Amino acid sequence: MSASKTINFGDVPVGPDHQPFIIAEMSGNHNGDLERAKDIVRAMAETGVHALKLQTYTADTITLDVDLPAFRLPSEHELWGGTRLYDLYEEAHTPWEWHEPLFELANSLGMLAFSSPFDPTAIELLEKLNVPAYKVASNEIGDLPLVRGMAETGKPIIISTGSATLMDIDAAVRAARSTGNEQIIVLSCTASYPAPADQSNLRSIPVLRDALGVQIGLSDHTMGIGASIAAVALGATVIEKHVTLSRADGGVDSAFSLEPAEVKALVEGTKVAQQALGEPIVGPKQAEQNVLRFRRSLYVTRDVKAGEKVAADNVRSVRPAGGLAPDAFGSVEGREFRVDAPAGTPLTWDVL
Repeated sequence: MSASKTINFGDVPVGPDHQPFIIAEMSGNHNGDLERAKDIVRAMAETGVHALKLQTYTADTITLDVDLPAFRLPSEHELWGGTRLYDLYEEAHTPWEWHEPLFELANSLGMLAFSSPFDPTAIELLEKLNVPAYKVASNEIGDLPLVRGMAETGKPIIISTGSATLMDIDAAVRAARSTGNEQIIVLSCTASYPAPADQSNLRSIPVLRDALGVQIGLSDHTMGIGASIAAVALGATVIEKHVTLSRADGGVDSAFSLEPAEVKALVEGTKVAQQALGEPIVGPKQAEQNVLRFRRSLYVTRDVKAGEKVAADNVRSVRPAGGLAPDAFGSVEGREFRVDAPAGTPLTWDVL
């Protein structure tokens, strides 16, 4: 499948000829409260995003309940410095029994709903819930059996690439393709939370597209929406952003998440960016046809009689079009009018 081929997520077409597919990632911003999670779903439905995404794991399926240096985040980490991995995932996980009601609510409000599974049991759960697609989280890109497990479902698979080399990415794409699944989208990603804009390297988007032969999107952890809009201008077909009701409410990912009004601006801004790409054609556009009438040309500026000569005091460049091009003045200066010409007559060869 080529990078220009449309991929259908449920009944939503995704590709370069369609509005960018916007994914709202709830992550752990529900703060352990199902009703808050539902409120986030409702708020996202009002913004126009195409899909809600969860993460399907428990602390026990993603790590070990041990306290060793390797199982703690670095003390200098901006958001979770020194935190034990098990404790972080225990706080951030979305209980599995929440998935069905959240997916049903999202679907009822016109959104697709899917998830990132972190082990085979998560895929089993999501298959029972009939998700329309799967997402490979950045740190799982090297778990090729897990990648193949998602791809074997035959559903579209999105692969996030934070911290991955081109070799890592190629291996994951090949693993997915080995199952016969060609519905693959790769997301450029900087796995830093938040991510510095100057380390987004969005110019890699067309490079990845051409190297892998797949659609490319952006999993965006920068602050604001500027990077996402820029990514669409570079060919991104999918944008994923973490979302929350309010950053002030806290939450594991709240610091770099978008609030509802910002998500709505993201949807509108990326749509305009995609529409503005147009075609690689230089020349007057359809919308400019009326403007062409008002380009400058040579006009007679006062009444002249036959026999008078063209000079700067009776001919000059003005709007609108209709006369000779302004640069023709050097060729006609000193020539005689062969007819009377009132002010406002376009200077053409017929009157000379």
